[in-house]
This record gives sequence, structure tokens and C-alpha cells, in this order.
Amino acid sequence: MSDANFDREWQLGDLLDPAQLARVGGALTTLLGGDCAIADGNGNARFGRIAPGARHRAVALELEPVAVVYSASADDRQLAAAGELLHGILRTQVRYHMASALHLEAVAEDFESLKRKHAHLQASEARYRQLAAELDARVKAQVAQLEERQQMLYEAEKLASVGQLAAGMAHEINNPLGFVRSNLSSFQRYLTQFSSLRERLTTDLPAWQALDLDFLIEDGRELLHESDQGLERIARIVGDLKAFSNVDRASEAFTDINECIRQAAAVIEAQLPPGIGLQLDLLPMPSMVCLPGHLKQALFNILRNAVQAVSDSGKPGTIKVSSQATADTLSIRIQDSGVGMRADQLEHAFEPFYTTRGVGRGAGLGLSTARSIVLAHSGTISLSSRPDAGTTVTIDFPAPP
Repeated sequence: MSDANFDREWQLGDLLDPAQLARVGGALTTLLGGDCAIADGNGNARFGRIAPGARHRAVALELEPVAVVYSASADDRQLAAAGELLHGILRTQVRYHMASALHLEAVAEDFESLKRKHAHLQASEARYRQLAAELDARVKAQVAQLEERQQMLYEAEKLASVGQLAAGMAHEINNPLGFVRSNLSSFQRYLTQFSSLRERLTTDLPAWQALDLDFLIEDGRELLHESDQGLERIARIVGDLKAFSNVDRASEAFTDINECIRQAAAVIEAQLPPGIGLQLDLLPMPSMVCLPGHLKQALFNILRNAVQAVSDSGKPGTIKVSSQATADTLSIRIQDSGVGMRADQLEHAFEPFYTTRGVGRGAGLGLSTARSIVLAHSGTISLSSRPDAGTTVTIDFPAPP
């Protein structure tokens, strides 16, 4: 790799495009309690609005700051954590760009080497024609392997960041959730004692009637019940987030595929836009040995693509996920009613960085990553789609012995 790439002074815009910055900023906004802005090293706001008097945390890759995180609502500990998270994301992007440059230089060197060998082979083309064909096939296989390993390296870094973010968010939410539940329980006891006071009164007090305390007691009970239901929903969301946060786990496990589908669907369901429904039709399937975190990431990517396809259609729609097992195969089908794809788009759907969406609206890595994960589990993945008729993704894994 050239020294220029190692000595390069990276800027925020070089590492995160607007869409990526929006996603990172949105996550940090949630992490910091709804108030976050990100500026570049020169102090120019790239995401959000810098509130007057906001605390800030500089993020440096080498010596000079590359980005600054601002928040008026977060404390220093939260701001420091946000800065460390952004630093990790930017460091991952630097590694990705360096790996891309290394790959391009390696391919260029291989090509020049092939050209020199071809010049020598021309003198005896008839004799060495078969040898040249075999060599060409071997080089293509090596280039394809390099590309696949490079993408898997990038995805491993990405999965680790997602897992750390999800686990951190779940932990941060659990702490206030616990004391809110405790406070509501205490208030419920206070309300019960207050209600018992009314039962002990032998006459109606004018002040009691004037303040309509009977209504306040009854309405207070209903409000506490609704609040308790809301806390239960938050607890379920946190549980789904914690289950999904093991995407960076590298060990294999004997896993229920249907449970992976449910956990990925639970994370997607919390993000569904209005008018889009998610239906699960899961039949019993035997467990299989796999990397559960990676498999859930593949399912999440496909479901997210389906949600985007339905949203782009501009109409209400449904995403249906089904599973079934045969003697030889474990099958998963994900069908959406979105915009669909043309035949020429289907040919490139699994290529890295290929996307049918507009500039800045998709990285083009969802299906490519999903395909790599499925193939790593000895499975197959296929697409069927027509414009304005939706898309169906079919994943098949060999049945366990």
C-alpha cells in the first residue's frame, strides 16, 4: 500500500457519507437521550444542530480531531461513551478504506503479473493454451476469495460495533426501567392507602367532594395500569435488543432457526413505518449447528430490505415470513409486497455495493452480506421478483442428520 494512504489525514466526510452519518447520529441521539449533534474537525455541524452551551467531546484518530460530539442533555460519562463509540466506528471505516486500497493494489499487481506471463506464453501458445486457461481460472478464484474475505472482515467489524451498541443501549435502558417500576409499585401502595382512608370516613367531606378525589383515585389506578403495560413493552423491547446484541459472538451453537427469525423480526417490528405489517408463519423445525448471531444478522438484513421495498412503493403492504422443514431441507421464505426488481437488477442483487435505491439511501451490502453468511452455513439463497409485484427471498439449509 502506498505511503500516501498510511499518512493521509482523514476527514469526517471521507469516512462517513451523509446516510451513514445520519444512521450513526440517530443512534447516538437515542443513546444520549434525544439531544446530539456531530461536527467535523473544523467545527462545522454535519449532523443535528449544536445547542448553545452544549457539552462536547472531540474524537481524534491520530493527533488532530476528526469529529466532535455535542449534547446539552447528556452528562460527561454518557458523552465520553458516545465519543468512544464514534471513535470505534471511524476507526473501522479507516480500516475498511485501507483494506480497499490494499485490495485494489493487489489486483493491479496480479494483473501486471499476468500480462508479463502472457507475453512469454504467446511464443508457444498452442503448447501452453490449456495451462493458460487453468492459470486464469485459478487467478479469478483467488481474486474472488480475496474479495469475499475482505468483505467478511468489514462485516465482522460492523457486527461487533452493532453488538456493542445494542448491548450498551439495553443496559442503559434497564437501569432507569428498574427504578421507574419500583416507584410505580410504591405509588400503587400509596394510592391503596389513600383509598382505604375514603372507606374509613363516615361522612362525605366537602373538601373531598370539591377536589373530586374519588375520581382521582380511580383514574390514578387506570394510569398506573397503563404505565405498567408501557413498562412491560419497554422490557420486551430491551429483551429483544439484548438477544440480538450477540451478533459478534464467534462460537457455534445448536440453534432453533425459528427463534432466530423471531428475534430478528422483533427488532425490525419495533422500527416498522405505519401501514406496513409483519406476519410470521413458522412451522416446527429441528435445531441446527450455526453461528446464531451471524444468522440473525442475515435475516435482519433481508427483512430490512423488505421494509424498504414496501416503503418505496408508497402503499401499505405486508411482509410474510414462513419456515418449514422437509427430510432434506430447512427452508425460510421472506415475501414482501414492495416495488420488486427487474430482471437486469436481479442479476446484480447479490453483488457488494449494488443497490436499486437512490444515492445515499442504501449501501448495497445487505443481500451481499446475507449471501456470504448463508453460504458459510452450507446453505443457498435465491430471489424471485417482478416490478410492482414484490420480492421473495428463499433460504435453504441442509437438514441436520
